Amino acid sequence: MSTVTINKKVANFTLPASGDQTIKLSDLKGNKVVLYFYPKDSTPGCTREGQDFKAKHTSFKRAGVVILGVSRDSVKSHDNFIAKQGFPFDLLSDTDEILCRMFDVIKEKNMYGKKVMGIERSTFLIDEQGVLRQEWRKVKVDGHVDEVLAAVKALNKK
Repeated sequence: MSTVTINKKVANFTLPASGDQTIKLSDLKGNKVVLYFYPKDSTPGCTREGQDFKAKHTSFKRAGVVILGVSRDSVKSHDNFIAKQGFPFDLLSDTDEILCRMFDVIKEKNMYGKKVMGIERSTFLIDEQGVLRQEWRKVKVDGHVDEVLAAVKALNKK
């Protein structure tokens, strides 16, 4: 599967999601989609990022956006994470790294002096026609959600 490119249509994907669902990109046509990739459920940075998206969820919803978080964790882990944090959006389980590879977010990381392959925190904004409009890579959590919301609002003005 090829990787995504700005201003090009994103290939359809289907993944298991929280709440015992299967989510397809094609089913979301007509909505903007914010796809945010994060390393691991229930870790401090990932929890903060999810809480930031939760805090702005109403603003995203008003702007016609569906927020989806993505990690390699299982659906069961996602369900627990959502129950604990009260996230009002779904989390996709990409245990086979299909979506992670499509969006090229699997990178070599340094964990306690050991090299490991993991998800680089990244966010992607897809428009109503399924075209990738913006990407943020090597994301720092602080202020990131506000930046994404500003990009959504700018896209709505076009």
